[in-house]
Amino acid sequence: MSRWSLVLASLLGLASMQAHATDPLSIMSFNIRLPAESDGADYWETRKPLAVRMLREEAPDVIGMQELVKSQAEYLARELPQYAWFGRGREADGGGEHMGVFYRRDRLKVVESGDFWLSDTPDVPGSISWNHPHPRMVSWALFERRSDRKRFYLFNTHLPYREQDEAARLKGANAIAQRLAALPAGVPVVLTGDFNTTPDSEVHAVLAKTLQDAWTTASRVEGSDATFHGFTGNADKRIDWIFVKGLLVDAVTSVNTRWGGRYPSDHFPLVVTLRLP
Repeated sequence: MSRWSLVLASLLGLASMQAHATDPLSIMSFNIRLPAESDGADYWETRKPLAVRMLREEAPDVIGMQELVKSQAEYLARELPQYAWFGRGREADGGGEHMGVFYRRDRLKVVESGDFWLSDTPDVPGSISWNHPHPRMVSWALFERRSDRKRFYLFNTHLPYREQDEAARLKGANAIAQRLAALPAGVPVVLTGDFNTTPDSEVHAVLAKTLQDAWTTASRVEGSDATFHGFTGNADKRIDWIFVKGLLVDAVTSVNTRWGGRYPSDHFPLVVTLRLP
């Protein structure tokens, strides 16, 4: 190889390293709404091509989903082969709703992953405490980006929904905060979820002690701050949040696209654009 070829190769390698260093990371939180025949015209069989279309258009690197059941996950995996996914059902036998996480297999790999339940016995699958009507859990992973081997944690959850569950939501938030505090120092963290309460709550305050709410700290914000709209498009509650630690938040968007008057879910997905240090 000539001297100039070596110089050119060196410059190209440097440019590639610089590109990787500024490569954005896109993460979505998406309550996909489980299949419920009571939804009528908004039943999953009607919505599922809309969900696929939206995900193709947004093309996030990672998607933390809530209310996902296995049949939905299998359909999405077939339609979106560029993604792999993991997660287990919240019930003791592995059935029921998943905190499923989809990720771009070409961009990321899972170093390790796991689950824990929001209960007094977090390592017991399906365990329920604090007067929850259903098990509540967290699925998580340590991801490594293939381009530069930088790592980050992703935690995904769904807190209980009833008005009388605020105390349980608070205990769940504290349990999550304790887990995050035990992570290795210096590794960035992203927390996605449907928290079923508003930003003026103690739940939000507990998490905001050590994490940044992407909606209030992003350099650029687009869309509605409220996310739950019940298939009407008129959202009135900001209950879906993405928290981060150790990352720069370039932008956050709530995705309110629809087709034929229908939405992919009764929640607007959130998408954050981040940069790893």
